[in-house]
Amino acid sequence: MKKFLRESRKEFQKRALKIDKRIRFAISAGALAVLMLLSTFFYFDRAFIFIPIIALTTYFLTYFSLAEGIEKMGWFEMFVMPVLVSISFYLFYFLFPVRWLTRIPFIIFYGISIYAAIVTSNIFNVGVEKSLGLYRAAFSINFLYQAIVSFLFFNLIFALQSAFILNGILTGAIGFLLSLNLFWSIRLKKYLEREVLLYAAFVGLVIGELALLISFLPLQVSVYSLFMAASYYSLAGLVYNYIDEKLFRETIREYILVFGFVLIITFLSLSW
Repeated sequence: MKKFLRESRKEFQKRALKIDKRIRFAISAGALAVLMLLSTFFYFDRAFIFIPIIALTTYFLTYFSLAEGIEKMGWFEMFVMPVLVSISFYLFYFLFPVRWLTRIPFIIFYGISIYAAIVTSNIFNVGVEKSLGLYRAAFSINFLYQAIVSFLFFNLIFALQSAFILNGILTGAIGFLLSLNLFWSIRLKKYLEREVLLYAAFVGLVIGELALLISFLPLQVSVYSLFMAASYYSLAGLVYNYIDEKLFRETIREYILVFGFVLIITFLSLSW
């Protein structure tokens, strides 16, 4: 069985490599955009069907786009962001009014986002030197979309109005997955470093505890989401700069200012 799967994978890679990589990116993004469009015609109670379909299709088409060079931890980390982008966009759509006026811009933005996520994974996969601008651009785009994805997930979690413990567990899990991918992408090792795992667990724990605390505050869902996304962005940003040995005073000030600004908005939005 293993031999059959290995030979099938090699044959698939051989066929995929005959297609120009940029065309593979476009095919994957286009196919996923069509799938996302089709999924929006079904009610949210069909989510248990579409979430695994979207996740598996995104994984397969990301593999089709990358085709080769994936090793060890890459089989997980290269696919995290494309899959999370797809799932977060799918779940977030149902918070919008279901009409063509929102559907078309949503699908266009999703198509651009999933294309960017796949291209970023490809840049990490080919092992671009960290000194090159291409790597820095990919890292920045990846972090930007992590902030967007975290906002979308947090928005959904708080919109469900679940128990505060569940809010903490779910937001902590999202923070852990995103930060694990972010910290791993700093060095792009073939294996998972213990340091990376511990720091990701720390970020997930802090994010989960913050979600527990603010669950008791009378806030709008959008404010909850904004505060949690800003918290993730600031905390993960500080930690990744520390890991990368670039935690300068200016960097600390930048992230504290972002968090402080959103914290002020949060307090002003309280409705006792």
